[in-house]
Amino acid sequence: MPLLEERLAQYEDVEVVEGSTDGMRLLGTIEETEYLVVVDAVNAGKEAGTIITLVDDEIPAYFGMKMSIHQLGFQEVLLAAKLRQTIPKQMVLFGVQPASLVLGLDLSPIVQAQLPYVVERVVRQIEEWCHTP
Repeated sequence: MPLLEERLAQYEDVEVVEGSTDGMRLLGTIEETEYLVVVDAVNAGKEAGTIITLVDDEIPAYFGMKMSIHQLGFQEVLLAAKLRQTIPKQMVLFGVQPASLVLGLDLSPIVQAQLPYVVERVVRQIEEWCHTP
């Protein structure tokens, strides 16, 4: 997400990592961080384009509700980190309700239109964490 990378370039301790659909390759990255922000498509049964925010235990680490097309790998990663006691101390997921759950490479126009708002939420969250002692 170039817009996100551009907005976060000023923070030297912030790394943007593309998770793609292979969540398990993120285990090392997740285990090495204290603060984690995830941006993904989230099927919460809302109107397409709705931005959803989940915090810490609200992020479904290992229960049955299918919330994201990338969920299986990511759920396994969070569970593995939790079992190894290396889970980040604070996590936030910003998701956008997709227009369609059909797997594809491009974002729908309605989801694409929400990206600047999601990026602003990510930046505000990082600012909050940066100013928390």
